[in-house]
Amino acid sequence: MCHVIVTCRSMLWTLLSIVVAFAELIAFMSADWLIGKAKPSSSEDVDNRTGGSQEPYHPTLGIYGRCTRISHMQFSRRDTLCGPYAENFNEIASGFWQATAIFLPMGIMILCTVAFVSVFTMCVQSIMKKSIFNVCGLLQGIAGLFLILGLILYPAGWGCQKAISYCGPYASAYKLGDCSLGWAFYTAIGGTVLTFICAVFSAQAEIATSSDKVQEEIEEGKNLICLL
Repeated sequence: MCHVIVTCRSMLWTLLSIVVAFAELIAFMSADWLIGKAKPSSSEDVDNRTGGSQEPYHPTLGIYGRCTRISHMQFSRRDTLCGPYAENFNEIASGFWQATAIFLPMGIMILCTVAFVSVFTMCVQSIMKKSIFNVCGLLQGIAGLFLILGLILYPAGWGCQKAISYCGPYASAYKLGDCSLGWAFYTAIGGTVLTFICAVFSAQAEIATSSDKVQEEIEEGKNLICLL
């Protein structure tokens, strides 16, 4: 018989697992890893409402994508265009970024799998006599290691020609030059920290769902068990 067991700790672990997976996925897909040096506005960049020049813009560069401003000569205006600069894996700007593009997706894939499985932990608490929380916590720890490897290797690629074109000639491995870090990089770091927190917290979720109070509710014949 299936018992639906919901506790504060197990529900919090589930929500954190889902948030972490989405945060890492969005960060990886974003082009806002590096914010390039400001590009000065040209004489064509005129605000039609005020008649003044627009502020300089900052192009952004991601692991495989970028955002830059393109001109529309016919309408005398400029728009920001975002998209991948690499059509395939081999065109990613740096070998270190290629390694990052391997390790981060591996970690994200594991996190997404755990996030999907975590939704069903209310009904299924064990697999082959193994606690599903402990198994998921172990997988989250492994995912965290993949994420750390990807984040450590990423700055080593700042000396590639693509990064130099955005960050200036002083950019090199682990040196930003004229660039600054974008929100995607910080989100990836925050998500990695939360990944390890989830891995540790999974043990608390397992304890909460196998506590004496839960066993007492099961013995009383209840199928829906909600505990603080």
